[in-house]
Amino acid sequence: MTEMSLNRDAEERTAGRQTGMESFKVIEIKKNVFEGNAARAEVLRAELKRDKVFLLNLMSSPGSGKTTTVVRTIEALKDELAIGILEADLDSDVDAHTVAKTGAKVIQLHSGGMCHLDADMTRQGLAGLGTGGLDFVILENIGNLICTAEFDTGAARNAMILSVPEGDDKPLKYPGMFSMVDVLLVNKIDAMAFFDFDMEALEERVRRLNPKVRIIPVSAKTGEGVGAWADWIRAEVNEWKNA
Repeated sequence: MTEMSLNRDAEERTAGRQTGMESFKVIEIKKNVFEGNAARAEVLRAELKRDKVFLLNLMSSPGSGKTTTVVRTIEALKDELAIGILEADLDSDVDAHTVAKTGAKVIQLHSGGMCHLDADMTRQGLAGLGTGGLDFVILENIGNLICTAEFDTGAARNAMILSVPEGDDKPLKYPGMFSMVDVLLVNKIDAMAFFDFDMEALEERVRRLNPKVRIIPVSAKTGEGVGAWADWIRAEVNEWKNA
């Protein structure tokens, strides 16, 4: 979404505030931007449901192993599901090149400096990818734990990756992200011995925010836990297609 469209969605409110001798206009953006995006996301989600395409919004901070996890996911499911990948980044195509080597259908999305994708951007990406014949699409969202949690992309489910080196305190620092995801992958468990990471403490903190979240420890490097992750996806795709 561009700044122009943000301003178009915003409701302008003239306020009689004074700064010294000058009055100024206050533009109430946040609520209306989110509400407008939420409505568009619901329309997109309904269209994907009609077309039986399961869209997963995958979020994380940079360096969590998101692209490696995507590659592992493709390897685990490519013989069962027709998979497409939306690779989102500020300005790079490194990840798209990596994913393309798997043979999956992939498209690179550049956000033009925006730190998140919204429903309109996702719609454009899906149109460019072409969802005909696809069962499962992963949106690899832009790497951060703040903006991406605030904008509904129209996905069927939301997932995030937290890597062991990031620490078990992240739910305390980014509660919005942990509150809204359906599944949490705890990645790089193969490195657990080298970091002061308390899995029980993490689970307690996450479930305090989000009691229904599914937590799956994985190692995208070694493949440990990827089977459980693939099982979760199979079940969710099947439910989406047949409900």
